[in-house]
Amino acid sequence: MAKRVVIKIEEISKNHGNLSLSELSDLTGVRRATLSELTNGKRKRIEFSHIERIAEALKIEDIREIIDFIDSHERN
Repeated sequence: MAKRVVIKIEEISKNHGNLSLSELSDLTGVRRATLSELTNGKRKRIEFSHIERIAEALKIEDIREIIDFIDSHERN
């Protein structure tokens, strides 16, 4: 079965006080449009620096809070 990588923006937002994409953008310096594309699965790439900025801003120690590896037929 094929696998794919997902960025868990919605889950991150919920786990950190229901942050809006605008608030997450302000905290991380990652453009809101980029966060939106990641949330909706429209972006196929993410910069390592984006992952680092999200982790740093939200004090995330485990990368699995940001990224997941799922069966390709599963939804985000």
